[in-house]
Amino acid sequence: MEVGNAAVPALQKRMIRMARESNKFVTTATQIMESMVHAPVPTRAEVSDVANAVLDGTDAVMLSAETAAGKYPVTTIETMAAICLEAEKSEQSELDKDFLDRTFTRIDQSIAVGALFTAYHLGAKAIVALTESGATALWMSRHWSHVPIFALTPRIGSERTMALYRKVTSLHLDTNTDRDIALQQALEVVVSKGYAARGDMVVLTVGEPMEQAGGTNAMKIVRVGDPF
Repeated sequence: MEVGNAAVPALQKRMIRMARESNKFVTTATQIMESMVHAPVPTRAEVSDVANAVLDGTDAVMLSAETAAGKYPVTTIETMAAICLEAEKSEQSELDKDFLDRTFTRIDQSIAVGALFTAYHLGAKAIVALTESGATALWMSRHWSHVPIFALTPRIGSERTMALYRKVTSLHLDTNTDRDIALQQALEVVVSKGYAARGDMVVLTVGEPMEQAGGTNAMKIVRVGDPF
């Protein structure tokens, strides 16, 4: 309203970029599929708007009137999900470039970024992060990579928050104070849900002592099926 309609697209891209660079979660919302309040299909401009938000790096896209008062709430959600999935397929991974001129001052952040870099270059099937607060998963999700991130936590609040992070699938895992047992259980959860299979390489991160927020300090590379 203050800058004029013409300036909005460029400012939206800038805000998404700045949020990611500051390790912040970002949502793109408001009138994003507005025509579907009354119509069963979106306009081409709306499809592009959703897709471009995904390609710019947003964590989530949010509907409002389309589902709160619209005639086609379920169809709108299904349409938006399909657009997001298609846009994700065409993302450009720029992990090495993304790390240039970055500094990491915390141990847990360094482990998170190191795991992401390792998984990317080794061609790992997945990254599995045991986390209390969800910070490890957030840091990983701030960088461009096609490696899926699975974040396991005993905290319901952290699980729900991480469900919104880009490229992150949050899962529940009951607390175990033995590090190796906890890692084995985390890997079993990911395999049981079909996210990884025998022979796949997986990178795991964990903190010791367990049950301590911000304590991620170790990384382990395993191949599913090999002795743990």
